[in-house]
Order: sequence, then structure tokens, then C-alpha cells
Amino acid sequence: MGRVTEGIRRHGLRTGLNVSALIFFLAHVSGYQSWEFLDRMEHLAYDARLLLTMPGTRDPRIVIVDIDEKSLAEVGRWPWSRKRLAELMDQLFDYYEAGTVGYDVVFAEPDESSGLKVLDALAHEGLGGEAAFIERLDRLRSELDYDALFAASLRGRPVILGYYFNESAGGRDAMTAGSLPPPTFTKGAFQGRRIPFLQAVGFGANLPQLLEEALGAGHFDPYVDEDGVVRRVPMLVEYQGAYYESLSLAVARGALGGGLVVPEFAVDPFSDGRYVGLEALALRGHRIPVDHRARTLVPYRGVQGSFPYVSATDVLHRRVDLQVLKGRIVLVGFSAPGLHDLRSAPVQRVFPGVEIHANLIAGILDDAIKAHPAYMLGVEWVLVLLVGIVLIIAYPVLSAFWAALLTLLLTTGLVALSLYLWEFENLVLPLAPTLLFILPLFLFNMSYGFYVESRGKRQLAGLFGQYVPPQLVEEMSHDPRSYTLEAESRELTVLFTDVRGFTTISEQLEPKALAQLMNEFLTSLTRVIHQHRGTIDKYMGDAIMAFWGAPLADADHARHALRAGLDMLTALGPMQRKFKARGWPEIHIGVGINTGPMRVGNMGSEFRMAYTVLGDAVNLGARLEGLTRQYGVDIIVSETTSSLLPEYSYRELDRVRVKGKGRPAAIFEPVGLTADVDGATRDDLRRYHQALALYRARDWHGAEIQFLELEGRCPHPLYQVYLERIDRFRSEPPGADWDGVYTFQDK
Repeated sequence: MGRVTEGIRRHGLRTGLNVSALIFFLAHVSGYQSWEFLDRMEHLAYDARLLLTMPGTRDPRIVIVDIDEKSLAEVGRWPWSRKRLAELMDQLFDYYEAGTVGYDVVFAEPDESSGLKVLDALAHEGLGGEAAFIERLDRLRSELDYDALFAASLRGRPVILGYYFNESAGGRDAMTAGSLPPPTFTKGAFQGRRIPFLQAVGFGANLPQLLEEALGAGHFDPYVDEDGVVRRVPMLVEYQGAYYESLSLAVARGALGGGLVVPEFAVDPFSDGRYVGLEALALRGHRIPVDHRARTLVPYRGVQGSFPYVSATDVLHRRVDLQVLKGRIVLVGFSAPGLHDLRSAPVQRVFPGVEIHANLIAGILDDAIKAHPAYMLGVEWVLVLLVGIVLIIAYPVLSAFWAALLTLLLTTGLVALSLYLWEFENLVLPLAPTLLFILPLFLFNMSYGFYVESRGKRQLAGLFGQYVPPQLVEEMSHDPRSYTLEAESRELTVLFTDVRGFTTISEQLEPKALAQLMNEFLTSLTRVIHQHRGTIDKYMGDAIMAFWGAPLADADHARHALRAGLDMLTALGPMQRKFKARGWPEIHIGVGINTGPMRVGNMGSEFRMAYTVLGDAVNLGARLEGLTRQYGVDIIVSETTSSLLPEYSYRELDRVRVKGKGRPAAIFEPVGLTADVDGATRDDLRRYHQALALYRARDWHGAEIQFLELEGRCPHPLYQVYLERIDRFRSEPPGADWDGVYTFQDK
């Protein structure tokens, strides 16, 4: 025990971070703070168990009468007339002797396809005063009232109609159509229970005359998880205080000969046996587990086709074997893509909604539905807490081998326990949060021990000495625990510089002379970067990449980077004179600077690692260096960098959309500190920005005059860039949506 206490004391920082991770996961498990990525991982863990254990067999007890492409081709496009549906009912019950029929379809509007309404209007208007017409119409009325025909075909037969609820508040979602069936539980049935049922604000239900003749009705609403997959269906939905059963529950009840649905509650042993959360619904000896919101997990048997499908047109034309439908539960639904009843399921990305109900009905009849009761939330919380306590105590004092063995045993044990409860107890033990807590905690502790506690100041100097100047390494060595090679996100400033025309230069020099030139060139510019507290990222042939703000935090990273860039250009002067004396060619460079969020840390492969920065902000910095050639300037900074350094004066070069970036970016040429800029230069800048405004306003003539005047006063390659664009836009005007942004297709 003393060793454990000493370990926790000595590893206080590590223990604190471990406890923070535990609190993070406990907050999610308790529902205090939901983290979507953990929910998605739990969904994947559930799907993996389902796919691993699903039977994959075919259940002939439930048959799907499919309104498929074949039916639409032979009978006609949907919706079919109710007369045709009446014929379908007669065939199913009189010819095929079906048991119970459920409709994954709603009939919310009257069928006027017979033309009866038009004939009534004509009769009302007199149609030439012919009494014979009215008499004939009265004799035909019963044949032309298709809704009445369909209602008559339902009468006395075990038919369950379908309907839907709307769960969103406001607008069309709150509208109602048709009539709801009597609720399964009346208002106040669950008073005081605090069960968070899914609540509806509107519905689309069946015509009253159809509902009156049917055995019952149930809602066919699935519950779609955050990733768009249907894993659960609400058995009960609350509407205006009453509770309505699902289509699958209603069909199962009809197939079992009726009976009451009885709620089952969990018993709280600490409150004198009082009932609390809803755990299941009982129906004629069958138990239907539900979660804390009265949703039931769909017991998928397998991919589409786990139940027999027969085409609706084949039923109408008696082309189906009698034994396929005799005494069966029949579900009428759609598989045709155009009828919008295809869902995403764990077993298949595109899955017919009607087969979801078939899986649920089979699960009810077989008592094969997995349970995820409300108390599982408490089990999961306790599991994460216990595992967390064990690991937080053990990791700091165990060697890497024993820590890995403990992690393996815990992970294997949890997976085995989860599979046992799934297969033999029909219980779903939440698995992902605990596993996702164990594995990162293990990796963190192993990394922490290796990178932080096993290395001292010398190691820190060895790690960072090749990237940062010696004086910064010395500063870092005073508190080595504050610096790490692990990747993190920071706001940094990155600088790219490249030699222009390097290919031509390399062709003019012998290899040895070229190597000497590059060594002196890179050494001189690196010295400038180090003087301004920069970190060398890498040398790329004739190019340098550097950044500011890491590993040592620097609140003035943008300022130091810009000063370094300007001093690089200044350092070229003495270098050029030295090169000229040796007969070497002149060197000119371009500099690109950008500030923004970047990922910084040790990155690479198992063969080679490097302390570097990555991200869109880095890519933009590289693009800016390449644009210096396009605009004839030596240095370009981004809008983000310029906004952080208001003490400098800038020439706005353009608004551009560079390759690989969708959003436009403003780019600037720093002219110098505003206090050092002379009056003539300030006047040129003012005139230039006026010309740029005219250009963006499509005033080609006014802009051209201004640029020509500027060119005459003080020539600049930038003016020629805009004069050429103006000349092109006169002959090929930009579109009406042109926003003044210039798009570069090359890097």
C-alpha cells in the first residue's frame, strides 16, 4: 500500500490527467455530457455483436407482400385504387387463407379515382334533367365508392393498419390527418413515472371508415440513430398524454388473438418495493424488453430476404403457392426505391422498412429481443468507475510489460462478459466507452512514462536542438515537463522561402561550388531565423520552412516571423556581393508567411520522425511563397498575419483562391513599419488602393488610368498584372457573380 501511495504522490501529474480522463468518460456515461463520437463507437460495437451472432436463417411465419417494381409495372403506379386493394384483401383471406395482415402503408386521403365525385357533381347540376342518369348513378354508387369497398374488405378480418407520428414541433409536423386508433394506454397511465417517452406533435393516420372496420392500427415510425441507422423502434409513442403502440406490437397482438399489453417496471429494492423505470411490455405470455424511452432493439435475423417476399401482383393474379401464405402473418409494404420506404440497418445499408417490422414481430413471438434496460446505464457507470480506479492506481507503478498484460486481461474480460450477456442473457452491455477509456489510457501512460519521466534536460536538448536555436533550448531545459513532442493544435506562424530560378543557377555551377553556395546561403538565412526565435522545420533543397510559436510558446510569433522575413531580404545584400566576388550568380528569394491554427508535433513513420507542423494554414503559407513570382514581389503575408501586426503598412496585392482552397484569401506585401514609410510611398499606396477598388468595381477605364499613372510614377510589376487583367476582362468580361477574386489553378 505504501508503494501505491508513493507512486501516486510521485506521479501526481500523470494521476491528475488519468483522473481527468475518467471524469470525461463518467460524464458521458451518466448522460451529464454526451459525446457524439462515443455514441457512434457504441453503435459500432452493438452492430459488431449483432453481425457476429445473428442467425441468418429464413422465417416462413411472416410473409411480405411486396409492392415492388414488378407490381408497379403490371398493376400501375402507386397509389393503387382502393378497389384494387379490396381485391388484394379478398385474395389474401378468401383464396390464400392468410392469418393476420398488417399494412406498412397509411390511407389518409379519400380515393377519388373512380370519378364518383365528378358524377355526383354532374347529377347535382342536372345533366340535362335526365332522371335516368341519377337513377343509374345511385345503382352504381356502391361499385364506385372505392373507400367503401376497401372498408368492406377489412370488415371482420384481422387487419392492422399503419400510420405515422410527427415528432418535431412547429410547421407541417404539427398537422394531423385521418383518425387515430384507441390508445394502448390512456392519459395518466404512467403518471408520476417520469418516463421520457418519445412525444409526437402531429400524425398522419387512416380514414375513419377504414379504421372502424380494421382490427386495429399501429404506428410504423422507426427510431433513427445519429448515424442514420435504424437499430430501435419505439413500442409506445406519447401523443397528447395518451400512448400508442407500434405496428409490430399491434400485428403481434392480432396474431396472438388479442389481449392487453401490460407494462413491467423495475423494482427499486431501496424504496419499499415501489416501481420505478419501465423495463418491458408483456403480451399473452411474451415479454418485450424496452429501454428507458420505451424503445425496443430490432432483432435482425440477417440481410434482406430473411422473410419470404411475394410480389403483390402475383397475389392478385393467384400466382403464389397457397402454402406460402396460408395461416401466415402477412405484411404489405414496399421495396420499390421510388416509394421511399428504404432504411439503413446494421445488417445492410439499404433495407426495406417493412422487413424491420417483420424482424420485430418474429422477435416478439420468439422472445428473442435483446434487452437494454434503464439500469444498464448504472451498470456502465460503475464499470467505468471500477476499471478507472484500478488502472489509475496500477499504471504508475507497473512496468510496461505488466501494464500491457493488465490491459489485455481487462479488455478481453470485458469483451467476453459482453458476449456472454448478449448470447445467454439477452442483455446488451454497453462496451465502447469502457474500452475506449482503457486503450487510450494505456497508450497515454506508456507514452508519458517514456517521453516525460524517463528523459531529462539533456534528452530535451537532443530532441529539439536540431530544430530551435540553442538559447531557446536552454530556456526549455529549465522546465522540461512543459515541452513534449506529442502532436497538439496551436495558433502558429509559418514561413516558406525559396530560391528563384534555382535550376538555372545549378546548371551554371560545378557540384562542389553549388554545394558551397547553398551551404552559405542556408546558413545565413537560418541564422536570421534563429535570431528571431524561429524553429527550423526542414530544408527542402533550395527552400526553407520555419515556424514560430512552438515548441516554446511565443505570443509575438507573427511579429517575429515577419521581422525574420524582412531581415532575410536584407541579408541578401552582403551575400550577393560575396557571391559576385567569387563569380557566382545572384540569388533572389520569395518569402511567404501565414498565421493560423496548425497541428505541431513529432510526426512521420517508424523509420523517421520529425518535429513539424501540418494543416491548411501551413499549406496556405507555401502557396503564398509561390505567388511572389506571380505578383513580382519578394514577400507576401496573409490577411491573418497582417491583422496581427497593425504597426506595419501593407500593399494589398489581391484576393485569391489558391489551388486546394475553396475560400478566397486576401494577400499583402509588407512595405515597412508605418512610422518609417515616407510620404511619397504612402501616397503611392493610397493611389494604388484606389485603383484596386475601381478594378473590383468593374470600372476598367478608371482603374486603367490609375494603374498607368502609378506605373509612370514608380514602376512595379504588380501594376502590369492588373493592366493585363483589365485588357482581358474588356474582351472577356467576368460573370455577374464575379467577386474580384482571382483563382490560381497551379500551386
